[in-house]
Amino acid sequence: MDTPQIEYFYSAHSAYAYLGAPTLTRIAKDTGAKIVHRPFDFMPVVQAAGATGFKQRSAAHINYFFGREVRRWAQWRELEILDFRPTHHDNPLGTASGMILAATDPDALSFAILQAHWRDDADIADRATLMTIAHDCGENSQALMDAAASADVQAQFAANTAEAIARGVFGSPTYFVGGDMFYGQDRLEMVARAITQPFAP
Repeated sequence: MDTPQIEYFYSAHSAYAYLGAPTLTRIAKDTGAKIVHRPFDFMPVVQAAGATGFKQRSAAHINYFFGREVRRWAQWRELEILDFRPTHHDNPLGTASGMILAATDPDALSFAILQAHWRDDADIADRATLMTIAHDCGENSQALMDAAASADVQAQFAANTAEAIARGVFGSPTYFVGGDMFYGQDRLEMVARAITQPFAP
């Protein structure tokens, strides 16, 4: 029997990817599913979907998101989180995403990068910061940094972004099980169900 897969499309700075990551890992462990990491470039994906960047949304929406919504979910998921928008939130994601794609254990490294951003206010575009995170996850940090910058890995990052657009992804995180799309970490219980009981329209 083939190993079930959860295709995991997300940006490496996504609050909801961070909040859902431990639950996703638990679901994969409980069901025997493999998480297939598809980190993508966030703005091209949301723009292709016709959405606006977060900074273009209303002050009320932004205040609600950072002041209430993510903090409530953090309490629910029992995770620590900043009570403000991360300082370096608009920095490029290519290197962090490349490291996830090249990692020996992408599940652990991905969560560590997300956690550093949302718990520690780390700059996940900074090479030294990323190498420290990788080292703490048991990776060969220099080799991983070299791999992340390689043409093949950066081409995969670009391909993930193009594939997300082609498959109608409009936000992060988005999960696919057997081609069925689930948007948002609040759908993870449905993701778990879909592994053993696919949706029958």
